[in-house]
Amino acid sequence: MQSNLTETQKDYAVFLPSISGFYGTFIGKQRFGEYVEPARIPQGLGEMEALNFLNPDKGAFNYKWALYSAGHAELDVNKHSEKEDMVRNRDRENTWLLGDSGGFQIAKGLWEGDWTDPNCPKAAKKRELVVNWMEEYMDYGMMLDIPTWTFQDPKAANAANIHSYQDAVDATHINAKYYMDNMRGNFKVLNVLQGSNHADADHWYNEFKDYSDPAKYPDTHFRGWAMGGQNMCDVHLILRRLVHMIHDGLLEEGLHDVMHFLGTSKLEWATLLTDIQRSVRKYHNKNFMITYDCASPFLATANGQIYHSIRIKDRGKWSYMMSPSVDDKKYSTDNRLFSEVFVERKTADAHMIAKNQAELDHLISKIAFEDSPISRHCLAKDICIYAPGDLNKIGKEGRTSWDSFSYALQMGHNVWMHIESTQRANREYDNGQFPYMLIDEKFETTTFRSVVDEIFSLNDKQKSLDKIEEYHRFWMQVIGTRLNIGKKAVNASTQFSNHFDINTKSTTEVLSEEEVEQWSNKKKETFVPNLPDNLWDF
Repeated sequence: MQSNLTETQKDYAVFLPSISGFYGTFIGKQRFGEYVEPARIPQGLGEMEALNFLNPDKGAFNYKWALYSAGHAELDVNKHSEKEDMVRNRDRENTWLLGDSGGFQIAKGLWEGDWTDPNCPKAAKKRELVVNWMEEYMDYGMMLDIPTWTFQDPKAANAANIHSYQDAVDATHINAKYYMDNMRGNFKVLNVLQGSNHADADHWYNEFKDYSDPAKYPDTHFRGWAMGGQNMCDVHLILRRLVHMIHDGLLEEGLHDVMHFLGTSKLEWATLLTDIQRSVRKYHNKNFMITYDCASPFLATANGQIYHSIRIKDRGKWSYMMSPSVDDKKYSTDNRLFSEVFVERKTADAHMIAKNQAELDHLISKIAFEDSPISRHCLAKDICIYAPGDLNKIGKEGRTSWDSFSYALQMGHNVWMHIESTQRANREYDNGQFPYMLIDEKFETTTFRSVVDEIFSLNDKQKSLDKIEEYHRFWMQVIGTRLNIGKKAVNASTQFSNHFDINTKSTTEVLSEEEVEQWSNKKKETFVPNLPDNLWDF
């Protein structure tokens, strides 16, 4: 029976899986031939389309929302692309897709050109391709922004000709005006907000808010918001920004119904964003929808990690539980369920590592494997496909027992687990369970939900802003993506490494969400060689 995660989404803020190009390739190419031999697909899944969660009929589970990035897409809409078919030929009536514009590629120096020059041929061509691609395939799409941190990397700064914060602002104005002049109306544009601190974020908003104003641009105004930089991870700033938007007339029903938070992965934020969405709907815009994305389900697999359980403890830290997956050639003929072998292997590791009974009990308490509609059909031999002596597709005996499809299967499992985690967190939150960061009981009980409701219930702008400042100490305990907190957020790029050391983890110790994200900074060759480059496309 299909697991329908679309039906169980209810009125929660909507998580968008950031579809990996590697994952989509399997689904797309299988539609045009035997990209994977049918015998290689686990018997219970039947066909490759079972991995396509956007397929309401054939997916092992259905979930209608997702994000896809122009940064790793085939942008030429006139060019046939089998690997893009999951996105290009989806059921438009029963799916909703947000297009990321590719600003990250500019910030990393991958999309070269003088972005400060509206006539630069390279930049102009990329702008044209991105807009045409979104017009053809997306429901919503982000304006092509230039992240303010672009100039911090000399190589990227030179590749994009972005050498200051102001350069990023000026270049983004060029892109925004291009969108205004060249949109055909087949998708709705989200105005992207950047800024690495409160001052820059405020300045950026004032610079770009007019593009969303229907009084100034009645036919072409942008139709929602995308929160980047400090805007996506600092709840103090987020609440202030929303209050300003409401009183600026820029969060109106039917005009600005969507707000997206880029790269938001912490499980507690699934509930926090639901609180904000519900309050804005209650007091201002009944159609308001918050979405948020991350690539973690795909990225974790690319780094050999698998989601295996969900930790939700009242007044505790909430998280997805991930560990190194099972990769051993001795399981190549093992007909047991993969989940059974995972638990067996982790239990054996715990017995080897534990120094005493108390440590053993602690390690074993973490060992569980929650099956997904994908993994419940996977045997150990479906994942650990190569036996000792077997040659891989390039004619060599590799260290891993996995082939490329082993990664795809585990990616599908991880996607289900991540979506299920966000929904389960919201269900438990509604049942009276609280993550530690959303409740303060030092003197009297204060909940994030009640404070947010009070802020948006006030009709007076200044009173709402004053209420936000009244709780400034509360915001300091709400940890955002990359460890940002409140108004006094530390520099994430420098502080991150002070908190995590991913190289010293045992095989049974669970990695946190933030730790898994950090793996992306390691070079591809650090991991299993001879895999397609697009394994790393997120």
